[in-house]
Amino acid sequence: MADLKPDADGFFHAASSAPTQNSDGSIPETKTEVKTGDLTESKNEDAPQSGASALLKSTFEVTVTLADQQADPNSPLYSVQTFEQLGLHEDLLKGIYAMKFQKPSKIQERALPLLLQNPPRNMIGQSQSGTGKTAAFVLAMLSRVDYTKEAVQALCIAPSRELARQIMQVITTMAAYTKVTTGYAIKDAVAKGASLKQHIIVGTPGTLTDLIRRRSIDTAHVKIFVVDEADNMLDQQGLGDQTLRVKNSVPRDCQIVLFSATFPDYVRNFANKFAPAANEIRLKTEELSVEGIKQFYMDCKNEVHKYEVLVELYSLLTIGQSIIFCKKKETADVIAQRMIDQGHQVSLLHGSKDPVERDRVIDEFRDGKSKVLITTNVVARGIDIPQVNMVVNYDMPLTVDNRPDPETYLHRIGRTGRFGRRGISINFVHDRRSWAEMQEIEQKLGKAIVRVKTDDFDEMEKTLKQELKA
Repeated sequence: MADLKPDADGFFHAASSAPTQNSDGSIPETKTEVKTGDLTESKNEDAPQSGASALLKSTFEVTVTLADQQADPNSPLYSVQTFEQLGLHEDLLKGIYAMKFQKPSKIQERALPLLLQNPPRNMIGQSQSGTGKTAAFVLAMLSRVDYTKEAVQALCIAPSRELARQIMQVITTMAAYTKVTTGYAIKDAVAKGASLKQHIIVGTPGTLTDLIRRRSIDTAHVKIFVVDEADNMLDQQGLGDQTLRVKNSVPRDCQIVLFSATFPDYVRNFANKFAPAANEIRLKTEELSVEGIKQFYMDCKNEVHKYEVLVELYSLLTIGQSIIFCKKKETADVIAQRMIDQGHQVSLLHGSKDPVERDRVIDEFRDGKSKVLITTNVVARGIDIPQVNMVVNYDMPLTVDNRPDPETYLHRIGRTGRFGRRGISINFVHDRRSWAEMQEIEQKLGKAIVRVKTDDFDEMEKTLKQELKA
């Protein structure tokens, strides 16, 4: 292990020689791919939860593409087996162990030395939900902060208010023993005319862009800019423009970090321009489907029958916790109200809800006070609620041009089967079109979706209950 040397702020980093530069000052890219299998990862690494942290085995093949000269397995920037090897400040180590992390996950083993290297390098990280990516980029942000300066030094954006609040929870838990200050850039969280000077700001693209435009946030001292669910942020019209505006406001030497569970090729090409000369960590595409999730579909006769089947499922939906995804908020409103009118307890969440109401609903669901959440894609990405054991696609996910959307489907069903637990997903089909949409997603992901007969409710419940208890 090479020497670890303290910087001016008292933080320790692995000492490394600066990479050779071209005549124009740029760094030559030596693309070196390193693959490793047999991923051992700590249970529930993304979200701070109480209880012991059991270890689980998986067989993900992790590919690391290094954009500089750090390809030597003997280099301290190659891999670590313990958090101590990263040379972190003891106050950060206290926070890590308070979160019950016993050792870095395989993604963290490879990502953290690269995220923390000096001089900083950009990173594009693709890893399945539950592999510890949130903890990795949070640790990178915390390690870049100079606590003696009252200035914004780290920015993190996510596509939804709910995910931004979840990331903040990880930050505040991990930073419990430090002097870091944090602030939100989400709707209704900042008083009009107020300035944000906290070390780390977490928010959504629209609000953060607006605060920067109004000079409520000074980005001159930002050292690291993290984009979570980056494929969604760079791809969607509106979000992509806003994310780019934030990026253009930070200093040119700011470290850009992109993380997501999925990266379609056309988005990856843009990501490479957004975060140039980046180190990359990714999983093989075929390993992105969640192995612990049994996928079913309900063969319904029509829209009316579709709702009747959903109501019949209610007793199963409440065995653990369940999320019902609808394409449109109007659909979510209608089925939620109908179920409530019939005496069923359900919660409703979508982007048109008041911010205070959104916070209350997701907090109650996270705490287990409500069992069934009816929602749109607002919580399809990144939300970690370990008790969720069933996901229902009341409507199949579609892209903006109404094509089947395998990436969103993967994110949706990834809300269950978290951290090695088993879970089930149920898709509703009721006509030729919905059947074709599901079939295209099934073929794209290469994993069978099993038919459940809906003409015998007792048999339907028996089939699903057996899978839930398995």
